Amino acid sequence: MKNNNNEVAYPDTIYAWYVVAILFLAYTVSFIDRQIMTLLIEPIKRDLQINDTSISLLHGLAFVIFYTIMSIPLGRLADNKNRKVIISIGILIWSFMTAVCGLAKTFWTLFAARIGVGVGEASLSPSAYSMIADYFPQEKRSFAVSLYSMGIFFGSGIAYIVGGAVVQMASQSSEIILPLAGEIRPWQLAFFIAGIPGLIVVALMTTVKEPFRRDLLAVGTGDNHMSIKATISYLVQRWQTYTTLIIGFSLMATLSYGFFTWIPSMFIRTFNWTAPEIAFRFGLIVLLFGTSGIVYGGALADKFLARGKKDAFFRVAMIAAVGVTGFGVTAVLLPNPTWVLILLIPTVFFLGFAVGTGPAAMNYITPNQIRGQGIAIFYFILNIMGLGLGPLFVASFTDYVFKDPLYLRYSLAVFTIIVGVSAFVILWAGRKPYCSSVDEFFSQR
Repeated sequence: MKNNNNEVAYPDTIYAWYVVAILFLAYTVSFIDRQIMTLLIEPIKRDLQINDTSISLLHGLAFVIFYTIMSIPLGRLADNKNRKVIISIGILIWSFMTAVCGLAKTFWTLFAARIGVGVGEASLSPSAYSMIADYFPQEKRSFAVSLYSMGIFFGSGIAYIVGGAVVQMASQSSEIILPLAGEIRPWQLAFFIAGIPGLIVVALMTTVKEPFRRDLLAVGTGDNHMSIKATISYLVQRWQTYTTLIIGFSLMATLSYGFFTWIPSMFIRTFNWTAPEIAFRFGLIVLLFGTSGIVYGGALADKFLARGKKDAFFRVAMIAAVGVTGFGVTAVLLPNPTWVLILLIPTVFFLGFAVGTGPAAMNYITPNQIRGQGIAIFYFILNIMGLGLGPLFVASFTDYVFKDPLYLRYSLAVFTIIVGVSAFVILWAGRKPYCSSVDEFFSQR
């Protein structure tokens, strides 16, 4: 049964893009808070006396634990409650917990604080992607989603640059003493500073309006809400589409997290660079070329859609898988650091392709009533695979296969080949069922 909820006019275009800008800032801050640890691996290992595997657990597993408990309920809240309020509360919590990371003295206290930081994307993305879909018509959503998704690489790039500057500044001081906290290490100061910008974003969120909900699937009830049972049934009936979509794009995210977590340490160990040296250079690459890749990937998907290619999002991600595998493996195996950085430019550019197109592909075939839950499931699996297993995959090869920290570059090479090829194969297999789901969804609107 069709629903006429799309007859209401869309909000003013300028205001809609303003909202995307605010959500982009929120996403940027969430990734600054999440990725700041990447640059601090070596001093944290030294002070807490832990190995690469333990670091990967702090960076990945601790963060995704929150998802196993709250991501789906938060997604359901996004489908039924005020999404602006959900996002604002989430920002306050993850900003506070980022600062708490700066108080950690042991592995387990830092692990517990990182669990709290995980509230960031669990509360933000389901509501944000759902809101963007209600602010823009179908033909403009891919680009809008891509601009929002730029926060991933923009925030990561800033985390490297600012984190490197903080480490350099703090390392020149004989002691760092903060009120209440007392004497702290330079890496702890970085966490305190990273927790501040979230408060500014919360203030800006007060200017955002909750949009009218669109693309509702008529379900025969007055409020058009879908029960949990109906939601599960809808997704299970289309299991081939959603499984290949989520797993394929999650593998692309796994590549990103593997690179972003370990590239700085690879330069420090292999080429004897300092943390500030690699932080500034790699940060600029991520900031400029990662965000460019996201925007271009979204624009390319829109171009494919305009040509009638229903599998547009999958095509873009498959191109990315080939590019990342080819350039990434070559980059980490080169003996000259300058050439490594040069080849990391196309690697990071292609890593950006799939960032916005994944959630855009979810939104494109998912009714509004379950869009938040769909995105929550998407990021639940993406973060378990990407953030939880990506850094751990590389660390495990370094610690238990090569058994030498200096072999980190070879761990990255093996990781890239296995994950990149797997992503391409699964995305290829998902094209046909996705096209069928597109036809079905648009026939019901």
